[in-house]
Amino acid sequence: MLALLAASVALAVAAGAQDSPAPGSRFVCTALPPEAVHAGCPLPAMPMQGGAQSPEEELRAAVLQLRETVVQQKETLGAQREAIRELTGKLARCEGLAGGKARGAGATGKDTMGDLPRDPSHVVEQLSRSLQTLKDRLESLEHQLRANVSNAGLPGDFREVLQQRLGELERQLLRKVAELEDEKSLLHNETSAHRQKTESTLNALLQRVTELERGSSAFKSPDAFKVSLPLRTNYLYGKIKKTLPELYAFTICLWLRSSASPGIGTPFSYAVPGQANEIVLIEWGNNPIELLINDKVAQLPLFVSDGKWHHICVTWTTRDGMWEAFQDGEKLGTGENLAPWHPIKPGGVLILGQEQDTVGGRFDATQAFVGELSQFNIWDRVLRAQEIVNIANCSTNMPGNIIPWVDNNVDVFGGASKWPVETCEERLLDL
Repeated sequence: MLALLAASVALAVAAGAQDSPAPGSRFVCTALPPEAVHAGCPLPAMPMQGGAQSPEEELRAAVLQLRETVVQQKETLGAQREAIRELTGKLARCEGLAGGKARGAGATGKDTMGDLPRDPSHVVEQLSRSLQTLKDRLESLEHQLRANVSNAGLPGDFREVLQQRLGELERQLLRKVAELEDEKSLLHNETSAHRQKTESTLNALLQRVTELERGSSAFKSPDAFKVSLPLRTNYLYGKIKKTLPELYAFTICLWLRSSASPGIGTPFSYAVPGQANEIVLIEWGNNPIELLINDKVAQLPLFVSDGKWHHICVTWTTRDGMWEAFQDGEKLGTGENLAPWHPIKPGGVLILGQEQDTVGGRFDATQAFVGELSQFNIWDRVLRAQEIVNIANCSTNMPGNIIPWVDNNVDVFGGASKWPVETCEERLLDL
């Protein structure tokens, strides 16, 4: 628009006169149509980016391109301002010449200004309005460019595209996080299933090994086995399935082998409701072996912590609380006043290898038996000394009439195991 206006005025001035017109020459200024004067000045188009680029590269290219556009617009504005100043000067000269010619041509009444109106002031007014309109549009363009540059340096359309791209990237990231969470959950489930399968396999192998160690539970005879308690813990123990009736006398015999120190621990304990120490045989710390009945104590002169098999028997009767202690068939001690006239209460729990603080539980690892036990038998009477000797030298097989030592009457827990053994043969090997 501005170039067209400049060309038109230049042609008109060239056709009419030079800077120093010759006498008798005249200027002819041709008026432009208003629609041409007021036509809009189109904004420069933003070049399009070609090719697929990452968001960072697109942003960098857009900023560089916008900077080049601003520089070009500033140069264009400078050139247009210069053209406006030149046109303004020429129009002023054209106005002065037109006034003189109009006065010279008044006698003939001829219009010497061509297509311009008769009043030259109208021409100047129209050109001034056109120039002002052009200036306003140029300033509007400059403000718009500045606003675009200040607004994060991005055109509005490009900002929307960038926001859409960022939104899409955010959604992709959320989808990836969800996929990772699903994979984590699946991995956890697979790990749990694998662990359960492994534990099941190990339990099956352990059971099979135990069966092989027992000889598939087929001992030479129902009593030819031992209970092994290799560690001093509060969870390895054996349990007698049967319980005791009310007793006024008893004999308890067993084979044991232990080299633990200090003290072999608790070979057996019997607890009833209200009395955890109804019957207990224990060697704890540096104390001698003790027999507890109804929480009353008798110290026994027994010594069995040499790592060899020993046959132990204790007898007791409620009458005067008489007791006896035998080791390997020999009576080593006797006494009285151990819980006299107290009947042994029925319905309790018999535990091998642990001392009970409550019925069937609350074991203390420091009081646990470490070693091997076999041939645990209980009678409801006091055996004669010869009977005990015969049992100890394996000349008589005499199971207890209250609690006999048989495989199906003994359970083991916590890693304790049952092994086949012939205690008399083992005793001969120790000798």
